[in-house]
Amino acid sequence: MSVTRQDAERLDAADPLASFRERFVLPAGVIYLDGNSLGALPRETARRVAEVVNGEWGQDLIKSWNLHGWIDLPRRVGAKIAHLVGAEPDELLVADSTSVNLFKLLAGALRLQKGRPVILSEANNFPTDLYIAQGLIELLGGGYELRTVPRDQVLEALDGRVAVLMLTQVDYRSGALWDLAAVTERAHAAGALVLWDLAHSAGALPVDLNGAGADLAVGCGYKYLNGGPGAPAFLFVARHLQEKLHTPLSGWLGHAAPFAFESEYRPGAGIYRFLCGTPPILSLAALECGVDLALQADLTQVRKKSLALGELFLDCVQAAVPEFALASPVDPQQRGSQVSLRHPEGFAIVQALIARGVIGDFRAPHVLRFGFAPLYTRYVDVWEAAAILAEIMATRAWNQPEYRVRRTVT
Repeated sequence: MSVTRQDAERLDAADPLASFRERFVLPAGVIYLDGNSLGALPRETARRVAEVVNGEWGQDLIKSWNLHGWIDLPRRVGAKIAHLVGAEPDELLVADSTSVNLFKLLAGALRLQKGRPVILSEANNFPTDLYIAQGLIELLGGGYELRTVPRDQVLEALDGRVAVLMLTQVDYRSGALWDLAAVTERAHAAGALVLWDLAHSAGALPVDLNGAGADLAVGCGYKYLNGGPGAPAFLFVARHLQEKLHTPLSGWLGHAAPFAFESEYRPGAGIYRFLCGTPPILSLAALECGVDLALQADLTQVRKKSLALGELFLDCVQAAVPEFALASPVDPQQRGSQVSLRHPEGFAIVQALIARGVIGDFRAPHVLRFGFAPLYTRYVDVWEAAAILAEIMATRAWNQPEYRVRRTVT
């Protein structure tokens, strides 16, 4: 390899984020490069969840909604995430799942943009985003269209029929990064709203929703925010749109006075109308720990390290294993916090890596995906992962029957 292990160790010794690693639970003998799919467990999370379970729920029972501020968690954690994505505290809520939040905001956008029947997206957007749009259009019973085009044709496809442009800022397969401000400006020039999916960007790189003039956004809590499997998602609605946008899921906590128990729905003020059902307190408590940890890091340093980790990985892999095709943009500034490679035997190679203690992941049809979470991924981890990958390829260790068995989750 062109870079030595000692070089990687020197980078770790000089890393201003190095101390964050000790605040996560990371199994011995494992190199974890899948934080872009499920973040690692913050050490504080287990203590905090036990406190909520044993003390607040176990001892204070239903009093905890007031006594321990359970009812405020969607707003409180949302206000914290707002600081990570360039929003105001009253523009972001934690609620439901990414898919449910997409449904709410897409429905509201279509209703607001009367006479514009098209949702525009790229053809390779994350499937749930497209599925939700398809399901909404089917529910509305005709007259609306989901228009999907190749990535390089998205901006040219903006026209007077487009109500909302729905894009994921960081592509889940390739890691390709949209210029949030430039795309938003182009969409607005065409009269369209923009709905950004921040699943692979929130907590991994600086995001400035208000600086870009963004309209709407969603994101999940279990990737770079380290909120745990199935952590609640978040939604953003720019302040000037909050009173205009109607949610189709008019649940009781989105009511102007939920504990008045009125029979007729009256939407709550501002962002709070986008709440729906009772919040999942245990999951919110876990998510808050991950968000608090992310808030203590300088996102500029996080991004700088992310880019350096990706470049180190590519330098090592490309020097030792030239048969891989790069599935990510060549320019590191055009990538999120991941590097994706392409190989016809990608699935088996990833399984062989996992068997050796290097956890990345696979995305069909041929993509090997390696995520870099700068708060706990070390430079030496990346160096060792590349060395193990090179050995697996040189020995064809991936070519074993057990590495071709596909389970439910790939």
